[in-house]
Amino acid sequence: MKKIILSAIAVMAFGFANAQGTKFGVKAGVNLTNFTGDADTDAKTSFYVGGLADFSISEKFHIQPELLYSVEGADDDLSISYLRVPVMAKYYVVQGLSLQAGPQLAVKVGADDEVDEVTKSIDFALGFGAGYELTNGLFFDARYNLGLANISDADGFDLGNTGLQVGLGYRF
Repeated sequence: MKKIILSAIAVMAFGFANAQGTKFGVKAGVNLTNFTGDADTDAKTSFYVGGLADFSISEKFHIQPELLYSVEGADDDLSISYLRVPVMAKYYVVQGLSLQAGPQLAVKVGADDEVDEVTKSIDFALGFGAGYELTNGLFFDARYNLGLANISDADGFDLGNTGLQVGLGYRF
């Protein structure tokens, strides 16, 4: 499954590589995540890091696929790590300020034993946020990720992911 996702990203990047205004970049930041549904947990503070490609469709509309390593979960001892692949549509309201929304596919790459035994390996989410990019390529963004999938492997138990990401990055 990981190879399929990485192949899809490579094909998408290759397909857009000749597009005018393509930029690549890196980003990192803080996650504030929690489980939803039947879980009664407190939020977890962790991190995410990754890369992105920004394809300019028009002056005001861009598509930005990303590949992020994200540590998520709840409380201090309920950790789950994902490779997240958000594909964000960005609309520039004014110069530098964008509103963002898009789907995300996530593949579990690690978890605490207690969490690993009861969770599925795939998650789907929607991301909503905003970002501000300076003319030198430095940018700041904030995003809310709303989990759409029940990641629980236990019958009759509903478990989802939710989280807030705040970070910064640089586009080359």
